[in-house]
Amino acid sequence: MKLVKLLANLGYGSRKEVQRLIRSGVVTDDTGRVLGENEVPPHHQIRVRGEELDPPAPLVIMLNKPDGYTCSSEDPGDTVYDLLPPRFALRNPGLNPIGRLDKDTTGFLLLTDDGKLLHKIIHPKSGCLKVYQVQLDRPLEGHEGELFASGTLVLNSESRPLLPAKLEVLGEKEALVTLHEGRYHQVRRMFAASGNHVLGLKRISIGGLTMPDDLEEGEWRELEPDEVKAIFA
Repeated sequence: MKLVKLLANLGYGSRKEVQRLIRSGVVTDDTGRVLGENEVPPHHQIRVRGEELDPPAPLVIMLNKPDGYTCSSEDPGDTVYDLLPPRFALRNPGLNPIGRLDKDTTGFLLLTDDGKLLHKIIHPKSGCLKVYQVQLDRPLEGHEGELFASGTLVLNSESRPLLPAKLEVLGEKEALVTLHEGRYHQVRRMFAASGNHVLGLKRISIGGLTMPDDLEEGEWRELEPDEVKAIFA
């Protein structure tokens, strides 16, 4: 891949804009040597205005989603893409969330430009369980765990029962819920079906990977290859 196409795919501008960028002399290697349009040094050696290039594709990002952000660039208001470098919205292939979180749901969100990986993680047969921490409006009554695990719970306006889900009680109004699937507003609708109301919802893990405690709300980082493998562990 030529340097122009590489930089354009990473969101540094259109091909014409990238050509002008290269011709201005601000694209160099790690020794400071100015690069030409047809040069293709190793990715880690390329600099733009002295800064290392953004990570190449395939890229997987872990983000701690705050409340009030949507997961689609087409939605009005704040989106998770506003939390990333502006160039990331222009990458080709583009970054997509691996299982969206609702606007008022927080926590562990993965984004990737790897379509095969995305579909592998979200498919129920992948075994990638999703764990949510739930804050409830009213105390648990004791029947919820059996209901969620039954495999017979049918949500309002649906005809297909949910896959069995696990409930772990943490307190009178607090619990962990583990899902095999990710239907629209699923956790909230499950508790609504049991006669309760969710006040707070946070995803804390996907598959074998748990969001680290030191990743603050609104922060993100690239996943290492062994962390991607851990999702399927």
